[in-house]
Amino acid sequence: MRLSIDVMLDYTIDGEADVLLLIEAAKGADQRLELQDLRVYSPEPLRAVPGEDGIGQRCWARGKGAFRAEYKAVVEILRTPVDFSSLGDTPIRLMPPETIPYLLPSRYCESDRLEGFVTQEFGGLAAGPLATALTAWVAEHLTYASGASSGTTTALMTFAERRGVCRDYAHLLVALARAGGIPARCVSAYAPGVDPPDFHAVAELWIGGGWHLVDATRMASCGNLVRVAVGRDATDIAFMTVFGGATLNQQTVSVTPL
Repeated sequence: MRLSIDVMLDYTIDGEADVLLLIEAAKGADQRLELQDLRVYSPEPLRAVPGEDGIGQRCWARGKGAFRAEYKAVVEILRTPVDFSSLGDTPIRLMPPETIPYLLPSRYCESDRLEGFVTQEFGGLAAGPLATALTAWVAEHLTYASGASSGTTTALMTFAERRGVCRDYAHLLVALARAGGIPARCVSAYAPGVDPPDFHAVAELWIGGGWHLVDATRMASCGNLVRVAVGRDATDIAFMTVFGGATLNQQTVSVTPL
C-alpha cells in the first residue's frame, strides 16, 4: 500500500520556547519513503536527532509567537499481516538486550499492577496466543470515546474506566503484554480511516523473534500503518513537545491511500 500524508500544525508560542517535533515517517525495511518534505517556520535552524531505538528522528525547533510546521510525504508500506497464534515463545533471559526496557513498567503503563489479572484471566498462554488474546480483550472491553481521557490518563485508569482514545488502547495493551512477559512498546503512526483524523497511537509487541504492530482500536491493520516513532509510552512518542506554553490555533492530519 502507498499512502499520502499531509500534516499542518499552527500554534502560538507564549513568548519563546524550544519545540521538539516528532512527525516525520521513519525509514525502515518495512516502509519506504518515496518522498517527504518538512517545513518549519522557526527563527533558528532546525536540528535533527535520532528517535528511540534509532527509529525515526526528532526535530528541534525554536518557537517565538506564531509557530507553524508542515509535513508532506508519500510512503510505501511493505509489511504483510502475521498470524500471531503461530508465533512461538522466547524465554525472557534469551531475549535481545534492546527488549529489556519494554518488559518493565513505565510512567503510563503500570504493568506490575496488572500481573495478577493477566495470570488469572490468561494463565497458560504465552507469546503469540497470549498476544492474540490480549489484543482481542482490549478491543472488546474498551469503548472508543473522544475526550474520555487526558494526557495524564494511565493504563490502569483506562483498565478501570473501560473507555478512551487510541493512546489509551495502546497503553493498556502494552501494559498487559508486559505483565504477561511480552516486550511491548508504544508507536506513533499515520493510518488512513482514523476517526477523527489525527496522529494515531498503536502497540508493537516482540514475539516470535521480531516486532509486530498491533492496533487494538481495530481502525487500522499492520499493512496500512506508517511508523513514526517508538517508545516506552506516550512520553516518548508525542508528536510535539513545547518546553514552555503554547496555544493551538489549527491542526490537520490527512492520510490518503494512493
